[in-house]
Amino acid sequence: MATNTVPDIDSLLVPTHDEFARQRAVAAIHTHAMLRLRFDCRIAYERNVKPVYERQHGRAPETGVEIADAMKGDPFYQFYSSIRYNAQEMGPLARQPAVERALPAMIEVARSAALSNAAGGSLRLNPDLVVPSYMTDYDVHLAAGSYHSEFVDDDVAQGVLLGRGLSPIAGKTRLTKARNFAGVGQSIAYWLQARYPTFAPRRMLDMATQSGANLIAYPKAFPGLEAHGIDVAAPGLRYGHAKAEFEDVAIHFSQQDAAHTDFPDGHFDLVVSSFFLHEVPVPVTHQILKEAFRLLAPGGLLVFMELPPHKACDAFMNFAYDWDTEHNNEPFYRDYRSQDPTELVVAAGFPRDSAFELTIPDVTSFDMDRYPAFLNGEIEAPPHGRGGWFVFGARKSS
Repeated sequence: MATNTVPDIDSLLVPTHDEFARQRAVAAIHTHAMLRLRFDCRIAYERNVKPVYERQHGRAPETGVEIADAMKGDPFYQFYSSIRYNAQEMGPLARQPAVERALPAMIEVARSAALSNAAGGSLRLNPDLVVPSYMTDYDVHLAAGSYHSEFVDDDVAQGVLLGRGLSPIAGKTRLTKARNFAGVGQSIAYWLQARYPTFAPRRMLDMATQSGANLIAYPKAFPGLEAHGIDVAAPGLRYGHAKAEFEDVAIHFSQQDAAHTDFPDGHFDLVVSSFFLHEVPVPVTHQILKEAFRLLAPGGLLVFMELPPHKACDAFMNFAYDWDTEHNNEPFYRDYRSQDPTELVVAAGFPRDSAFELTIPDVTSFDMDRYPAFLNGEIEAPPHGRGGWFVFGARKSS
């Protein structure tokens, strides 16, 4: 329990019985679609769609795009897409009534936290920042208002609706440990300590931190670490700052575009991100990685958790992953995954021999007695998004 006076902003969220039941139902439907129906599409593909395609073209589909075109008319795929689309859209809507009731009180808590900075963190907002069009042109993830929208002064609503990785209520609606999105930071921090035992970062930056759900793990793992998180969306930063202050963890949040930050050269020893690059156009991806290279001190590490690239997956898995390109308001998803992560970091300035790509276990669900076997290459981590996380990065030359 935190020792400061900042209250838990999430304690103000009190869903009714029916609201909580609806949240659980939506979570169950979404989980079923993501972890069962998505992969059951392979059965429909192998039994029904692939044979027809082979008769028409004299070969099997060779890419995810070809499979997607062939699958469009399949009833099971249409059923899966309908279930997943609607469950994705219903998620924030199921939480919205409780958030709206609590919003005035939550705003006051966030304001108080920003004034007191009782845990030693800070919140720096930039009302003149132009939110990039790739964020404003779409309701990303089918969430009305996306991450950036503000409807009242000092709004935190979108941060609460879409960035509640630290929330105990969110934990109760999560139905499987294997999809703990807030476990990415813990998993990377643990892997860093195991893979680079002498690595002791002084300062770190989390790009596109949203509400800091993953950032908060790093100062807990590395005592004395000065942690910074940036994002273009103010609601999540306000909410995340209040959560971190309640947790008694000093985090410095600032509203910035990851492609163009105001930090000095070589300011950080560690730059991380999660679930970020597939949301931006590929040219912006290059800018972000070049900015990360500039910000890292000699010997500093870049570790980005992202979707596994096309080269790491068979054609069907590329089809399954790239569903979001067409249906989840993530238009850059497929283009990002067609990139080679190692080539991206090399183009940004990192030495090729320092680059890495691998899937690491999610420490919130993995049998940690088996972690040494993973480190030694004796076993593989679970698949990305199902108990593991794909990460890539590099180390800047000393």
